[in-house]
Amino acid sequence: MTEVTQWEYRVRTFGSVWRGIKAEELEQILNEWGEEGWEVVSSYAIENSNKVNIIAKRPLTDSVRRQRSMPRGW
Repeated sequence: MTEVTQWEYRVRTFGSVWRGIKAEELEQILNEWGEEGWEVVSSYAIENSNKVNIIAKRPLTDSVRRQRSMPRGW
């Protein structure tokens, strides 16, 4: 039987109402993510703003399991 790959996702918004993120700064962040095993799967500009959302994923393994916390009230 084939093992199913489980993924962990990261979604971050960069930029602000007043200014977007500089290309050099974004490149540095993405290189750091790459070193941590993240792969960008999507990016999109948020309409009428200077913001961009970046979505990345990496395999969820025993050695890379993220700490998950439940929201209050659960």
